Amino acid sequence: MLESLLGPGGLVLLRDSVEWEGRSLLKALIKQSALSGEQIHVLGCEVSEEEFRQGFDSGTNSQLVYHDLFRDPLNWSNTGEALPGGPLGVLRAMCRRTGPGPVTIALDSLSWLLLHLPCTTLCQALHALSRQDSHPDDSSPVGRVRVLGLLHEELHGPGPVEALSTLAQIEVTLSGTGGQASAHILYRRPQHRPTHKIQWFSILPDFSLDLQGESPLKSQPHPDPRTHPVDPTTHLTFNLHLSEKEKEAKDSLTLPFQFSSEKQQALLCRGLGQATSHIFYEPDAYDDLDQEDPDDDLDI
Repeated sequence: MLESLLGPGGLVLLRDSVEWEGRSLLKALIKQSALSGEQIHVLGCEVSEEEFRQGFDSGTNSQLVYHDLFRDPLNWSNTGEALPGGPLGVLRAMCRRTGPGPVTIALDSLSWLLLHLPCTTLCQALHALSRQDSHPDDSSPVGRVRVLGLLHEELHGPGPVEALSTLAQIEVTLSGTGGQASAHILYRRPQHRPTHKIQWFSILPDFSLDLQGESPLKSQPHPDPRTHPVDPTTHLTFNLHLSEKEKEAKDSLTLPFQFSSEKQQALLCRGLGQATSHIFYEPDAYDDLDQEDPDDDLDI
């Protein structure tokens, strides 16, 4: 079920809003990964470990490795419980801890990380995290790595959101109508045009994901449901279209250089009694009518 919704791997960007929160979907996807037998690493920044684990069964909690940045992210208490290296150190440590099997890494959330790391640094870490080809310690191949990143896009400007969007192989924008949640899923695959579909779903109390109806795949990306289209023809100083009255006036206008059939008939078929034109010329005193030497007046 998870493969059909989010694809094989890479960075999966979950974009939520105040109206449609995304942590429940994040936890539902984590549970599906646990049922598939994958390794699960969670970087928790916004809620405590106890609150995040709440609702999972014992089997899911046993497979979940929680990296706690919520309790003491900057090591102010000096208890030794803080993770070394801060948020960036944790992300780099995750790159080294992934084993040979498939791995799902959940980041809760990217918005918190953007507040503590430069956008370029976070993007570089995500790129290295989601595109591991070999284990750092030896040459053994690393299994498929899926990174689930929760982003509260209303907290950020268009720059960071677009930067994270370009890194994502799959982008999920949460919305809905009438209390029914939907996910606008944008797929980006190498050497393929972006495609999108709309997946309706519901999340049960035990974080089981119930997939419902969906729209077919389309070859053009679906517009952001919270973005209003901009009409480029507004506020112009000229008209791009003619009214019906203006079209009739344009069609009835005869251009001055247009040689119509009426003009042609008037020139070729003159009626009887029409006066003809003549040119009368009276030579001037200085006119040279000698055709043998027409330039003798130039004194050459």
